[in-house]
Amino acid sequence: MHRIILIFITSCLIMGFCPAEEGQFHRVPARSGDSVYSLLQRYHLEGFQCNHEQFYELNQLKPEVGLLEGKKYYIPVLIYKYNGSSIRSTLGISGWEQALRIKYYNESMKEESLRKSTIAKSKILWVPYHELSCLTEKIEGSASQTTVKPTPKVETPVDNRTAEANKPAIPKNKIDPEILAQRKKLGGARRFPIFGPEHAFVPLIDNQLRGKVVYLVSGHGGPDSGAVGQYGDHQLCEDEYAYDVTLRVCRKLLEHGAIVYMITRDPDDGLRSGEYLDCDRDEYCWGDYKIPRSQKTRLFQRSDAINTLYDKHRKQGIKDQLAMIIHIDSRSKGANTDVFFYTYPGSTSSRKVALNIHKTFKQKYQKYRANGKYNGTVTSRDLHMLREVKPKSVFIELGNIRNSADQKRFVLESNREALAKWLYEGLIK
Repeated sequence: MHRIILIFITSCLIMGFCPAEEGQFHRVPARSGDSVYSLLQRYHLEGFQCNHEQFYELNQLKPEVGLLEGKKYYIPVLIYKYNGSSIRSTLGISGWEQALRIKYYNESMKEESLRKSTIAKSKILWVPYHELSCLTEKIEGSASQTTVKPTPKVETPVDNRTAEANKPAIPKNKIDPEILAQRKKLGGARRFPIFGPEHAFVPLIDNQLRGKVVYLVSGHGGPDSGAVGQYGDHQLCEDEYAYDVTLRVCRKLLEHGAIVYMITRDPDDGLRSGEYLDCDRDEYCWGDYKIPRSQKTRLFQRSDAINTLYDKHRKQGIKDQLAMIIHIDSRSKGANTDVFFYTYPGSTSSRKVALNIHKTFKQKYQKYRANGKYNGTVTSRDLHMLREVKPKSVFIELGNIRNSADQKRFVLESNREALAKWLYEGLIK
């Protein structure tokens, strides 16, 4: 029924008239620097593929065509006359949770000054297109998704290469009203549970990185802790320290409007303080996949996850995409190394990014190291995560986990924060 109504609505729009009782699509101007994704993101519509498809259809645009500043475009938000009684009776729906989601959506739009007045005062109801047409077609969210500990894994192989990576049962796509209320209280879409309860709210400082997608992969995880170092009576696991630095980079990117994906994920670590980060094996891969023991299978699992997301964003018109892979090296105890970088042979775009970060580290070392010297390098290397991923990519080694001088670089929380800050500053160049 809704599909028939929407076809009718589209026809009305082409003719220039559509009765508000049946619903009509909202029209808004594009802002400076807007892409289709950023425009839909502003109105909390980016999470459903059908919204992207409907946007292109409504405006008769092709994915490769950019938006013009100041020009008005139809967005996948339907406008209805509110009957003054209830959302359900206005729309002819029976679902209480669906009506509650629509109510919260309108309140969010009012709080963010995207609509002028409330439903009750204006007698106008905004309804996201996906609420009536495609709730089952949700795009897997970025770091902003509410993250829960993975449920027990289902013994069904993903494909021939990832037979060991069994995908857990995925809960039905329902938004708990309590979660919606918490998000509203803590700033709506700016709540990122992956950072832990104390750091979940991430303010949007500016939109300097709007329309850019970054995939962050911290090394190893799950059954493979990576390199192990000894620090006094404590063992240092590479995957834990690389993950904490990567998570801090993720937060800084989000603060400036980037779309960020943590490909390696931990359900309960969040940002951690102190020197000693406990080793565990509960990390998983984007999409709630168990991390397999086989290195080859594990690497394909991660590159496949990135490439799937990359293709999806390319269809949405987003071209600026980058993968960062963060590790900690293991060498003899006497080998003191500075942060160094790998890029795939012949990839000029990746090398340019690496050189920018390298330059930033060199400037920071000149300022903060006593002798001012920095010996980090940028070299080419044929590694899986550089060769197999579609976006430009940079592989980063933070130091030697077995060297006492290098250990201080990531054991001290202040140094992990500095590493993340410098990596971010190098990226934005």
